[in-house]
Amino acid sequence: MKLGSLKEGGRDGTLIVVSRELATAVRATGVAATLQQALDDWSNAAPRLNALYESLNAGDADGVFDLDVARLAAPLPRAYEFVDGSAYLPHVERVRRARGAEVPESFYTDPLMYQATSAGFYGPRDTVKVTSEDHGIDLEAEIVVVTDDVPMAATPAQAAGHIQLVGLVNDVSLRNLIPGELAKGFGFLQSKPRSALSPVFVTPDELGEAWRDNKVHLPLLTHVNGAWFGAPDAGVDMQFDFAQLIAHAARTRPLTAGTIVGSGTIANADTGKGASCFAERRTVETLEHGAPKTPFLSFGDTVRIEMLDASGASIFGAIEQVVERHAPADADA
Repeated sequence: MKLGSLKEGGRDGTLIVVSRELATAVRATGVAATLQQALDDWSNAAPRLNALYESLNAGDADGVFDLDVARLAAPLPRAYEFVDGSAYLPHVERVRRARGAEVPESFYTDPLMYQATSAGFYGPRDTVKVTSEDHGIDLEAEIVVVTDDVPMAATPAQAAGHIQLVGLVNDVSLRNLIPGELAKGFGFLQSKPRSALSPVFVTPDELGEAWRDNKVHLPLLTHVNGAWFGAPDAGVDMQFDFAQLIAHAARTRPLTAGTIVGSGTIANADTGKGASCFAERRTVETLEHGAPKTPFLSFGDTVRIEMLDASGASIFGAIEQVVERHAPADADA
């Protein structure tokens, strides 16, 4: 099934069930007011939401309306946790090689992960607001999964059973702020602002054969200002699958229902498939030409991130956003 949230009913939106073709929807408030509420009682809510989904696709549901992506909040407008990995080691290897550094052996057995911003997510058509272009504005096209309650010390095999939803994220990064923050030895903060989520999250079964080995085996397509930017295959070169990432996050603490776990920037060893972030493209340019040629994002630029199934249909809908200057007097939600 496919689930989203309307920009109504407060900060956490109103839960809706969306048709397979992303054309129509119906409010799911008879089951749960919000997606977080559904996840808190997932074993009971999921079958009822799925029944509504089947009814919607069959044309039998009441209260159906046409889906307007501009009216959508993020499926989870805010989450208890967002932990983001870096599971695609070709990206890590290239970045380190560009600065003459080796990849530590532990990177191949122990996932990289950090605690990301979860207090608020942009909707799929919301503008990305940044105070200065000098920050080095970058997109990061990634896949995320959403869990139900995961017990502490869950094994990867156990963690796989806790993956309930799959979606996309534009994990916005401010590249020029990252080196100074990491040099302090205490991780990201200002360099990682709010990210944006896809119009809908879907249950893994919606992906069919593309969901196997706890990975999504499809290209993730990114355009910038209408031009093709990259389409690396998310199922290729993923060193750690989502079950392994969840188990890593839960090693010393339980994860609460509604936790979002990110894959990190999608990257393939084959650079001909393009990139999922400007840092990746600039690294390839540095390795090939001695210096980067492509600038980071500017105000007014448009980013589009989408994943298509084998027939060319959009699975999650597209994240499509304009980068804007944030005026200090503005009051963000």
